[in-house]
Amino acid sequence: MTDDSPAAPALDPVDDEVLALAHQLLDHARQGEAEPLLALIDAGAPVNLQDPSGNTPLMLAAYHGHPGLVTALAERGADVDLLNDRGQSPIAGAAFKGDLAVAKALLDAGADPSIGTPDARATAQYFGREDIAALLG
Repeated sequence: MTDDSPAAPALDPVDDEVLALAHQLLDHARQGEAEPLLALIDAGAPVNLQDPSGNTPLMLAAYHGHPGLVTALAERGADVDLLNDRGQSPIAGAAFKGDLAVAKALLDAGADPSIGTPDARATAQYFGREDIAALLG
């Protein structure tokens, strides 16, 4: 029996390097490592790079509780309302986690609490995040 399915294309070394850089950038966002992340973005890395689930550095920084990094990414043009593949917004992630500082940083950067599924207001209400619900109005 033979397998007639096409073989997966091999990555060339340049593709491997780009993929490694993308992973590094997203890992810096998760860990709140502002200096190396912002240096990469300032050198030309895409500020709205998305992982396979549609999460951006800003989404990851917000979800993992790094309000200063959220602000710095927004100042560099990160889209504060870019939804991931599940229709979730960064500010809804902050509401889910109960992170008031991140929610405030996102609002200050212009995030819209009414986008996404569920939106940030519904998320805050569902999880009893009264301080965030009050902030969102």
